[in-house]
Amino acid sequence: MSTSKQTADAIIVGGGLHGCATALYLAMRGVNCAVLEKDYVGRHASGVNAGGVRRLGRALPEVPLADTALSIWRNIEDLIDDDCGFKSLGQVKVAENNAELSALKNRAKTVQDIGFLHEEIIDQKQLRELLPAVASHCIGGLYVNGDGHANPYRTVTAFKRKAISMGVRIFEKTPVTEIVRHGKNWQVKSPSKKIEAPIIVNCAGAWGGSIAAQLGDYAPVEAQALMLMITARMPHFVKPVVGSQGRTLSFKQFDNGTVMMGGAYQGSAEPEQNNTHLSFNGLAKNARAATAIFPIMRQATIVRSWAGIEGVMPDNIPVIGAGSADGVYHAFGFSAHGFALGPLVGKIITDLIDGGDIELPIDAFRIRRFSQNKDI
Repeated sequence: MSTSKQTADAIIVGGGLHGCATALYLAMRGVNCAVLEKDYVGRHASGVNAGGVRRLGRALPEVPLADTALSIWRNIEDLIDDDCGFKSLGQVKVAENNAELSALKNRAKTVQDIGFLHEEIIDQKQLRELLPAVASHCIGGLYVNGDGHANPYRTVTAFKRKAISMGVRIFEKTPVTEIVRHGKNWQVKSPSKKIEAPIIVNCAGAWGGSIAAQLGDYAPVEAQALMLMITARMPHFVKPVVGSQGRTLSFKQFDNGTVMMGGAYQGSAEPEQNNTHLSFNGLAKNARAATAIFPIMRQATIVRSWAGIEGVMPDNIPVIGAGSADGVYHAFGFSAHGFALGPLVGKIITDLIDGGDIELPIDAFRIRRFSQNKDI
C-alpha cells in the first residue's frame, strides 16, 4: 500500500482527552496540528472512565494541578461549546471507624500544610446531612465542596469536535508503526501515511512507553484494565461522588437514577490485542464495598460492566513535560486519575512548546525520573 506524506507543525500521538486537549490549545495559538489515533477518539481510558473531577485525595504533587484544573471545568462550555455534563456536587470520602477518621484528619492537615484548604473533615451529623442513605456505623469523612463529575465520552468528543473546528487534522484508525528522526523533524509512519513535524507529543496512554522508547525516553508503563459497572435506575439517594477510606470504592448516582460503581478493581488487559477481560470476583468485591457504605444498594440490579485500558506508572503519578530529545513532549500514564487533569494538561504542554513560563510545579512528573531504573 502506498503511503501519503504530509507535514505539520506538531504531531500528537494518541487521540484521548489529553491528546485532543493539547491539539486544541496548540491550534488556538495558530499551530498546525495532526493527531494520530490508532482506534477512534475516546476508545480507551479517556472515554470509558468514571468521569471524576476531583481534588479530594490527590497525590500531593497533583494537588496544585487539580486545583487549577477545576477552574477550567467550571468554565468548560466557554472553551469547547459543551458543558460536558459537568456537575459540581462535591466529593466525600467516608470513614467507618476512628482509625479511618484519624487518617483522614492527618491527610487534611498534610494538604493544609502545603497551602490548600479544600479538604474538610466532617463529623457524623454532617456526613448524614450529605449522605442520608449512608450506613449507620459510618462516623464522618473528608469532604471537598466544588468537586464533581462529568461525562467522559461526551467530553473527549467535544474536545475532538472543537479541535477540528480550529483546523486540527485527526486521523483515526491510524496506528503509529515507526517514529524516526528526519533532519530537524520527526517522521511518524503509519500503514497509510507519513507525517513530519519538528514537534511531537506523546499522549498514547497505556501505549505511551513504547512511543517514548522510539523518542529516546524510558517509562515503565503498565497496562491495566480498570472495571466499572452501572445499575438499573433507582430512587435518588445520593448527590456527591462518594469514596471510602477503608474500602476501594468510587460511587455516584446520575440524574436518571442509575448508579456507577468502581474503585480501580482490575480485570486483565491485553493491549496488543486491544482487549480487556472482566474479573467477576473483582466486580463482586466492588458491589460488597458499595453495599457496606449504602445498604440500599442491596436492592440494585447491575445492568452493565466494562473495563478500559489505562496506563499506570510505578509511582502512580503521570508523565508530563519535555522529553530528552529536541521537540519531544510527553503526557501519559495518568494511572486512573487523569480525566480531571486533561484540559489543564493540554494547556501545560502547549505552554511548554510555546516557550512560556509554567506557573504550576510539574517537576515531579518528568519522564527522566525513571532513567535510573532503566535496564542497561
